[in-house]
Amino acid sequence: MGNLFKIAIRNLMRYKRRTILTASLVAIGVIFVLVFVGVSGSFKNMMIGQMTDSMLGHIQIHRKGYVASVDNLPLTMNLNLQAVKKMERMFRETPDIESYSPRIKFGGMFSSFTETTNIRLNGVYPEMEMKTLPLLASRISNGSKEIKKGEIVIPELLSRGMKLNVGDTIVVIATNRDGSVNGKQLRVSGIIESVTGPGGRDGYVHIEDAMEILRMEEMEISEIAIRLKDFGKLNAVYNTIDTVLSGEVNKQGKPAFEVHTWEGLSPFYNIVRMIDIMTIFIKIMLIAVVLISVMNVMIMAVYERIREIGTIAAIGTMPGKILSMFVIEGFLLGIIGAVVGIIIGAGIIFLLRIVKITFDFGRQTGLVLAPTVSIQDIVTISFIVILVAVLGSLQPALKASRMEPIKALRHV
Repeated sequence: MGNLFKIAIRNLMRYKRRTILTASLVAIGVIFVLVFVGVSGSFKNMMIGQMTDSMLGHIQIHRKGYVASVDNLPLTMNLNLQAVKKMERMFRETPDIESYSPRIKFGGMFSSFTETTNIRLNGVYPEMEMKTLPLLASRISNGSKEIKKGEIVIPELLSRGMKLNVGDTIVVIATNRDGSVNGKQLRVSGIIESVTGPGGRDGYVHIEDAMEILRMEEMEISEIAIRLKDFGKLNAVYNTIDTVLSGEVNKQGKPAFEVHTWEGLSPFYNIVRMIDIMTIFIKIMLIAVVLISVMNVMIMAVYERIREIGTIAAIGTMPGKILSMFVIEGFLLGIIGAVVGIIIGAGIIFLLRIVKITFDFGRQTGLVLAPTVSIQDIVTISFIVILVAVLGSLQPALKASRMEPIKALRHV
């Protein structure tokens, strides 16, 4: 085998220009794929982070059927205190859960005493919410970053439309679960920007104020948002929680709860899927580039070395060794292209991290693009390139191994 490698290297060196050109084409394909994977992966992670760390959390738990009717924010589908305590015990026993935040979500009328409109409100425990959504505080553009009792953080849309500022007094009026109406006067403590655009109408109040407005004698929770220590374990933790809660049934014998990852709650998941699909197509293009480049150079090598092939066959070289010689040449071309492409691609990614390109996403500005490529991506791309290079050389190699020595020696 060592001699076959020596012969393959010698043959590649005999045609330096062709070898360099082919290896360069393979390397360019690797560079393009590597940089695209790094940049698109960075954008995808940034987008997911903005969704999960400032609004949704990684996983949410609701009463069965709540998400399907979430536009109405039904108070009749809240989780009772006993169910919440049971879940909290489960969270404490699950080491992969970093934090969680119970919320009361409800709709109401929002009045500045001169104008009235509708608003969606989230009643939260401030410390738990900020820990579960670490980017939430960054969305509060004016006023205090805290959510205190007797205060309200209002969406920017209402602030501009009703000309409200921090320190102004407003009234929130809501219909309770039993159909009665109640209201509470609150002070504007902050103005929050929407993640997805100027149409956001979600405000925040302390959970005790929410209970008072809704006249709850005992706490009822609309949803529980969960943050994980390692986002990579999202599906594993989701399956664990879903399995545990699937055993809880209602009076009708049907599942009492439903568990959703952020993917099932945000339309931006479709954009993430598009990025993944584009990455697959880019890898297919890499395969095509490598396959055509290697196959072309190996076909030319076989054609130009027909007499040489006939000579080594005539002296008793087995067809398997002739096939191996050409396959090894393709293998070496793949390795050279992959190594050069990875080195240059990694260098470009490193430079992009130093340059710190910024972009805007939704209402978030100044986000820094930080492309990264994992060892798994490098290994996968290298494996694809080398495998396709070998496959590309296989057909010419088979042709060379099946040549009849006499006919090959007559070739001019």
